[in-house]
Amino acid sequence: MQLADEIRSIARTAFVIPAHRSSRMEFSIAVRELMNKAEASGISTVQRTPAFCTSIQTREFLQENALEILRVDGPASKRSTTVVVHYRFRGAADPPASSDGSARVIDRDHDPLMRLQGVLKGAMREGAAAFLHELRRDKENEQAGEGKRVA
Repeated sequence: MQLADEIRSIARTAFVIPAHRSSRMEFSIAVRELMNKAEASGISTVQRTPAFCTSIQTREFLQENALEILRVDGPASKRSTTVVVHYRFRGAADPPASSDGSARVIDRDHDPLMRLQGVLKGAMREGAAAFLHELRRDKENEQAGEGKRVA
């Protein structure tokens, strides 16, 4: 398991799941506290503060746990043991863990938001290709002296 995965796992177990179980819609993770919990579980934190700060702000962590970041407190660099990340659960009906406390796995093929994301990516890609094709065709027509322009 990579360091970022281990950090996210500890954050989930120590902060996300307890906040969800207590029905809180908002909670915070202090990087210093997260690092203390990591050390207690045998993970070295020496010169790894940036990894702790970024691991709990990744899109993967937010999606897996149905979270959104409200704000990040700390120095401008956002890479310090004094950083505190404030979260909100995206929906009460979308819990971050199953009833036994194990990780909830997103089924990308059946999740409606993931399917929509795929459809939108495809539409954007096809639309962009068609637009570029039209631009090139218009430029070719102008160069050929036809001078046809679409208003």
